[in-house]
Amino acid sequence: MKKKADKQADVAALNELFKNTPHVFVTGFEALTVSQDYALRKTVREAGGLYQVVKNTLAEKAAAGTPAESVMQGLTHMTSIAYTAGDPVALAKALTKYAKDNPKLKFKAGMVEGRAFDVKSIDALANMPSREEILAKLLYLINAPAQRLVTAINGVGRNLAVVIDQGCKENKFSA
Repeated sequence: MKKKADKQADVAALNELFKNTPHVFVTGFEALTVSQDYALRKTVREAGGLYQVVKNTLAEKAAAGTPAESVMQGLTHMTSIAYTAGDPVALAKALTKYAKDNPKLKFKAGMVEGRAFDVKSIDALANMPSREEILAKLLYLINAPAQRLVTAINGVGRNLAVVIDQGCKENKFSA
């Protein structure tokens, strides 16, 4: 059993985490084997996040006064958190995919950019395109008008060259 000083240190560390981390997903896990837990931690790390098992009462105390306060209220059973300062969509996709493969992992709540999310919203977030896909689409939309303009400008010169070439072939004028 932990000493009171150790618990206070855990609460302080969690409090800093909740203050400084904008994206937190709260999950429940029941009867995960060691290998399943290892695979989950690996999946979360590959998505750019971190994973930690927390005690419900300590997490609730640590979340007081932070944006995660509403997410950490009334937790029951075994609880863990997956969090990232990076792309929340990538982490949500990784967790959702893992939860489909291992139904023992259940979402309890989530927080993205300081706003609380319910389970349905987390599924919707996981179905969004990733940050890289959105940036690629945006870049395409920005570049498309410039590409069309260059194509139109090149088309005039190309059409003129075709007309001159046809005229030379038909001996209407000499080159």
